[in-house]
Amino acid sequence: MTERLVAMGRVVAPYGIKGWIKIQPFTRQQRGLLDYPRWQVGQEGAWQSLAVESAKVHGATVVAKLDGVSDREQAAALKGMQIAVSRDDFPEPAADEFYWADLIGLKVVNADGVALGNVIRVFETGANDVLVVEDQVAGKQERLLPFIAPVIRQVDLAGGTITVDWGADY
Repeated sequence: MTERLVAMGRVVAPYGIKGWIKIQPFTRQQRGLLDYPRWQVGQEGAWQSLAVESAKVHGATVVAKLDGVSDREQAAALKGMQIAVSRDDFPEPAADEFYWADLIGLKVVNADGVALGNVIRVFETGANDVLVVEDQVAGKQERLLPFIAPVIRQVDLAGGTITVDWGADY
């Protein structure tokens, strides 16, 4: 089985002259990246595993020094690369909590059994998280479903489905 990587950030620039990089985190909290001692750096299909020598939150970004990256030119070469970690390295979520990465790709069906599409993205509004569900059959129509108890009836990760209380015509 292939290791499942989850993108956690993107290198936006070198930081200083000693090989540090500046990262825009994709995590809810910037410090989420700091929990992992090894990062996968690269793009889809071409990843390099690098040990994190040092990392810290720097405003809305994270700055890090990776093993083998020792000067500004090497750091600049990483600009645009993604920072990912293995999904297997994530701590287990609490009951009734889910990682966004686990929701992406799940099929969404309503209580009547009507397929509404698949989750392509999740975002936070401040009040609650929102699932972006794309229906390929309806010409890539997108639905925005609030990820809240009155709407979400069941999340079945093993079965690959989310059952919702949501009309097909909404």
